Amino acid sequence: MSILNKYQNFYFIGIGGIGMSALARYFHANGKNVLGYDKTPTKLTAQLGFEGIDISFEDVIDEKIMAFDKEETLVIYTPAIKKLGILDYFASESFEILKRAKVLGLITENTDCIAIAGTHGKTTTSTLIAHLCKEANLPSSAFLGGISENFKSNFDYNGNQFSVVEADEYDRSFLNLSPDWAVVTSIDADHLDIYGDRLHIEEGFRQFAALVPNDNQLFVRKGIAIGREHLTYAVNEEADYYSDNLRMDHDKIYFDFHTPTQEIEDFVWEIPGIHNVENATVALAILSNLGVDFDTLKKAITSFKGIKRRYTKHIFDNGKIYIDDYAHHPTELNAVIGSIKTFYPTKKLLVVFQPHLFSRTRDFAEDFARSLEKGDDLLLLDIYPARELQENFEGITSSWLAEKIETENKEVCALQETFEKIKEKDFDILLTVGAGNIDTLYDPIMEWLANV
Repeated sequence: MSILNKYQNFYFIGIGGIGMSALARYFHANGKNVLGYDKTPTKLTAQLGFEGIDISFEDVIDEKIMAFDKEETLVIYTPAIKKLGILDYFASESFEILKRAKVLGLITENTDCIAIAGTHGKTTTSTLIAHLCKEANLPSSAFLGGISENFKSNFDYNGNQFSVVEADEYDRSFLNLSPDWAVVTSIDADHLDIYGDRLHIEEGFRQFAALVPNDNQLFVRKGIAIGREHLTYAVNEEADYYSDNLRMDHDKIYFDFHTPTQEIEDFVWEIPGIHNVENATVALAILSNLGVDFDTLKKAITSFKGIKRRYTKHIFDNGKIYIDDYAHHPTELNAVIGSIKTFYPTKKLLVVFQPHLFSRTRDFAEDFARSLEKGDDLLLLDIYPARELQENFEGITSSWLAEKIETENKEVCALQETFEKIKEKDFDILLTVGAGNIDTLYDPIMEWLANV
């Protein structure tokens, strides 16, 4: 980290983002002076402030910014912010300005980096690996794309020997990393606004995999062609590392884990879904290769509580079940809805889905339609635009998507109408799902279901 050591001040533009805030927490944990700007106050920015990080929500050049010595200050920004007076000021005064992905890459150059990539599954897998590292007392720092229920944060600091990093494929950011160990969970088509087509995103993942120096430290889900030698992992089929004999008992999942030379029986945890056992399988494979014994790993995996908005499940006294999930791609929807239907085949499922991005809705419309047909009842929210503008995607709306969904029990509604409509519905299980601001429904739903 020698390049970064010369800076005492770190100013983050877009500090409230999930990736930016993890970096901010890292430098704060290392005793640096951390400040930042974001457009809107959120629960996350409030927590950063509570931790001692100074955040401004106005695009003004204040006294704190004016006092910075450019030789001692690094400015870190996210490409999601296109135009900002603060950023223009730093550029005009010749401050060092780097993208978030570049800074994370510099950190990984000087650690034993464990990087988890994939269009799906990387947040759960990276968070679990970080949890196992901490429980095994490995000196590690974790940079996560979600809020760990164990850490109550998207960052954990237990030393600098290892870094556990969620390797983001968006904008090819993961090619800035220096992975010593790596996982590829999936390479489904996504972010076609960046890659153009499936072939180019697959090539991006092959370029990422090529960064790993040792064939035996690259773990790829069985069936993915990654273009080089690697180790495989799987569930319910043989691979270099695999799990089988899955069974459920009182909301706990039991499974057996196989290495090339051993079989270890009866791992148990509370994170539902076959896809999550798959994530656990590769996490166990890496930690066992780092020399952690299986007694420690068994105990550690049992205490893993998951990630906020990754199959967050609540069972109420009235018998109703509420599940909240971040899924925003058809493959992710299939995994979540499929798990619910597997474990609760007779219960009536109400799906409340908020599409994320006009481009993703357009590119995967037919697949979204087939996924959303699997629920018993559907409330389809307006598309959350994020960085996109409706005017650039004429005709791409939730009503347009709804026409492709072959089920009678469907309704399109605005976010502000949704809670009242949910209360009118008859369901056993409620699933709210999406990556936009649908999370604002969580607290009202929890309070309502607890008192129905």
